[in-house]
Amino acid sequence: MPTFFTEVRYKGTKTVAITPDFSEVAKLSDQWLAPKQGTDSALAMAMGHVILKEFHLDNPSDYFLNYCRRYTDMPMLVLLDAREDGSYVPGRMMRASDLVDSLGESNNPEWKTVACNSAGELVVPNGSIGFRWGEKGKWNLESLAAGTETELSLSLLGQHDEVLGVAFPYFGGNENPHFRSVKQEPVLVRQLPVKHLTLADGSCCPVVSVYDLVLANYGLDRGLEDAYAAKDFADVKAYTPAWAEQITGVPRFQIETIAREFADTAHKTHGRSMIILGAGVNHWYHMDMNYRGDDQYSGVLRLRRTKRRRLGALCWPGKVASAARLAAAGVCAGLEPAAAPDEQHLVFL
Repeated sequence: MPTFFTEVRYKGTKTVAITPDFSEVAKLSDQWLAPKQGTDSALAMAMGHVILKEFHLDNPSDYFLNYCRRYTDMPMLVLLDAREDGSYVPGRMMRASDLVDSLGESNNPEWKTVACNSAGELVVPNGSIGFRWGEKGKWNLESLAAGTETELSLSLLGQHDEVLGVAFPYFGGNENPHFRSVKQEPVLVRQLPVKHLTLADGSCCPVVSVYDLVLANYGLDRGLEDAYAAKDFADVKAYTPAWAEQITGVPRFQIETIAREFADTAHKTHGRSMIILGAGVNHWYHMDMNYRGDDQYSGVLRLRRTKRRRLGALCWPGKVASAARLAAAGVCAGLEPAAAPDEQHLVFL
C-alpha cells in the first residue's frame, strides 16, 4: 500500500484522508477530514446525498445512470406493504411469479426480478438468479428481456399511478454520550411515485423501484411535496451535509466539495476514483452501517473493477468485508502500482 500510494501521488492523484486522528496517511494526503469517531456512516450518507442530487437529478451523468440501469438492482420493482397508519414500508422484490402467467417465464419465475422499461412495460431482464439454472446464455447482466434489447427505467416518476407515503426508520436522533444526535421523527414518511399492479392472485399491490427508494431515503426533493425532503444542502434534514456537520463535526462545505470532486472525477474518467477502507471502523459495533454508507457512496458512482484494472473500493488486508463490498472490489483483489491511472481521486477512511 505505501508503494501504491507513493506512485499515484507522483502521478498527480488527489488524496483525501478521512480519519479522526492525524495519522500517517493524513499527513501525506492533500486534505484531511476529521469526523468524530464512529460517525463515518453519517459522512458517507451526506456525500451520497450530494452526489445523487448533482449527478443523478440536477445534471444526470449518463455514465452513472447507464451503469445503474444495467449492472445494479436499482430498476427492479419492490412490493410495498401497508401499515396501520396508512403509510407503506418496502417489502420484498417483485418476482415474475407474482404476475399473471409469470410474464411468460416458465423456468424459475419465482427467482426472477421484474422491472419497467422506458415504454412503461413490465419486463424480466436477464441476469437475475432465476436465469442461472435451466437456461443457457441468459445469466449475464445484459440489457435484454425475452430476447429483445430493452432500456430499463430507473424511476417510476412520470409513469406512476399515484404518490404514496413510504416509511423509513431514522436512527440519527438517538442520544448517546459519544457524539451529537440530530432530532427528527423516528419514522420519516417519504413521498414516492408508485404503480398499482394486479397480481396473479387477483389482488392489487403498489410497487416502487429500488432507485426511487434510494433517492427517497437520502432525502432528495423531487417535487412530490415531501415534508422531509431537503430543498438544499443547508437544510438540517437527514441526510444533508448540514445534518452531517452537526454529527461529524466536518464542515459541510468540505463534505460538499470532496463529494463533488470525487464524483466529477469518476464521471469524467469512467470510474477512476477509489475508496480505501482501513481497519479503524471495525472498532465500532455499528461498523456494518459504515460499510453500507460507503457501499451506497460507491454504488451511486458506479466505481468498479474493470478490464482496465480500475478499482472502486478496496479493503485493508484482514478487514471483514460485506458481500456487497467484496463484489464491488473484485473480492478485494490488489492493484499493482504500475496500473494506477494518471488521473485518479482517492479517499482513505
